[in-house]
Amino acid sequence: MEKKIITISREFGSGGRSVGRKVAEKLGIPFYDKELVDQIAVESGFAPKFVEEHGEHSPGSSLFSYAFAPQGVPGVMNGLSTADFLWNIQCSVILQLAEQGGCVIVGRNADYILKDRTDCLHVYIHAEKDFRADRIVRLYGESEKSPEKRLDEKDKRRRVNYQHYTGRTWGQAQNYDACLCTSSLGVEACADIIVSMVENSK
Repeated sequence: MEKKIITISREFGSGGRSVGRKVAEKLGIPFYDKELVDQIAVESGFAPKFVEEHGEHSPGSSLFSYAFAPQGVPGVMNGLSTADFLWNIQCSVILQLAEQGGCVIVGRNADYILKDRTDCLHVYIHAEKDFRADRIVRLYGESEKSPEKRLDEKDKRRRVNYQHYTGRTWGQAQNYDACLCTSSLGVEACADIIVSMVENSK
């Protein structure tokens, strides 16, 4: 079965977004990352900033988590918590994008949401911690927290969110068709490997 849809799951700072963008460019297909967030925001009525943060965080209902939500949005919608409501919208949007044809989708548990499709290639991007720490400082600058702490906190949120909604272990090799290390291979080589896998599936 030809692989037309590529999902990229990634550790924070590993360069998974860059890998995904390069794959999309090389294959000439749409790339969904921030664009996916914007579409979920339109469908849900939440602000893009809220979707970007809340969509990968562990489920919760702290007052701070609603800081970027629209005025008047209640904590429960159609009997669902805000987190579950957002999850349902996210699933719907990703399934719709997949129906439109070949594309690259970064994050948002897309590997699980599209697990029943046979035309998908699911990839996990990871890297050594020192590589990731250096990368986030270069890309996002310094903060009051150490780079290592920022990595741990972001990855923990993704891990808890993934397990909560999928029942699977985030980053476990069995959940993906390929696991690639950018600190060993480099971003460009990882992209080339994925493109080769797609082209060989035809």
